[in-house]
Amino acid sequence: MIRQLVLFIFAFLCLAPAAAQPSAAPAPVDVRVALETGAGRIIVAVHVAKAPVTAANFLRYVDEKRLDGTLFYRAVGTADYGFVQGGAQNDPRRVLPPISHEPTTQTGLTHDDGALSMARYAPGSATGDFFIVLGKMPGMDAHPEAVGDNQGFAVFAHVVEGLDVVKAFLAEPRSASAGEGVMKGQMLEAPVKILTARRLP
Repeated sequence: MIRQLVLFIFAFLCLAPAAAQPSAAPAPVDVRVALETGAGRIIVAVHVAKAPVTAANFLRYVDEKRLDGTLFYRAVGTADYGFVQGGAQNDPRRVLPPISHEPTTQTGLTHDDGALSMARYAPGSATGDFFIVLGKMPGMDAHPEAVGDNQGFAVFAHVVEGLDVVKAFLAEPRSASAGEGVMKGQMLEAPVKILTARRLP
């Protein structure tokens, strides 16, 4: 009896430290956002843990309803390979200050099928325009070994529903005259309106 009691106390003491430790906090989960467009619904998972700066910027545009009434206005590629671009289009009533650049080498995210990434000029100039990738475009990732602007674009989310809606944009006619520089010939003849952008429960 005494031997059993000693063994019980020993076992309890061995287990007690582990039981007393606080459990690890759950990792932040992605935030889902529904983009209701004139062509259908697109649901995206925003990676708040992996790309905190860029994700917070996008969610601020959503929460302040700055994307409501904006457009998907640019399409590059054909069939299921390319990208479509939308957002605030430098509208001074909508645009917030630019954010710091989060390269893919920092976030671990890549420009794969359905990725959302920030449009920009120089690194650190992104505001309220983004694009959705169709197919895999590793050339848009950061490549520190390359010369020149090697920081790539900042991925912050992925499409989880409605990728067929995005693909349909690539089939839409482009204007032969709209757009400037490399964007000439890439602007949609009939841009698709983003009716609302809202967080989902």
